[in-house]
Amino acid sequence: MAVLTIARLELFRLFGTRRGWIATITLLLIWSMIIRFVIYPAANLINSSDSASLAGAILRHFDLDAITAWPSAEISLYWVLSLYLLPFFCVVIAADQIASDKFRGTLRYITLRTSRTTVFFGRFLGQAFIQFLLVAVTLVAVLALVAWLSPDQLSSVFGSVPIVMSNVFVVLLPYIALMSLVSVLAKSAIQAILFAIIAWILVLIVVGVVQSNFGEIEFLNWLLPGSQVSMLIKLSGWQTMQLAIIPLMQTGVLLTLGWFAMQRCDL
Repeated sequence: MAVLTIARLELFRLFGTRRGWIATITLLLIWSMIIRFVIYPAANLINSSDSASLAGAILRHFDLDAITAWPSAEISLYWVLSLYLLPFFCVVIAADQIASDKFRGTLRYITLRTSRTTVFFGRFLGQAFIQFLLVAVTLVAVLALVAWLSPDQLSSVFGSVPIVMSNVFVVLLPYIALMSLVSVLAKSAIQAILFAIIAWILVLIVVGVVQSNFGEIEFLNWLLPGSQVSMLIKLSGWQTMQLAIIPLMQTGVLLTLGWFAMQRCDL
């Protein structure tokens, strides 16, 4: 129950403050521009009979023809763009889970009434719900575009909504967990983002060095959040969930490291 209370407070920090609303409106405006200037013209191009065969040939050349298995061009484009763009939104939104409270000293007073574990996992749960809402809102915007451009395809598109939402949300979970970890170590949201970028680059370098000296080591390919996305976009339908174990394991490892750091950090 205490974890849920902390999670609700995380929602209030986003939707109950001017700073949170500014961030939310900014992200929605960015996504609106993506729909207007990327998804809308690209969907029109793919749906046109003159370009459909050319688009299919290009996708087959890059082994991405599974994208065409989705019921509409709009949902196919959302599938690809959301897997690559929403993690960036996630990193920005989830950056300040612990950092600013720890820097201001308010975290010390919060932990007088509840445990560090409750605060850590409550903030993670709150951010997870925020990201779920982000996925839902962006997907609803694309459904509105489908209803406008291809209303005859809307019923078939609704059938793919649970698949797309489930996959995108699971892909975002390790990013939230990563920001939970670095937020414990940082003093501000910006510093947490910088720590995440540095950690990402260091892991890439280490993996590259190890594999160049010892050959391909399979599990090293899955150390970074989003490492399975290049394989995920080659799948469609419920078969996409066969890769869900990778981000779920990444989330578990990152949360464990973050929880350990939370127990050790100075408040």
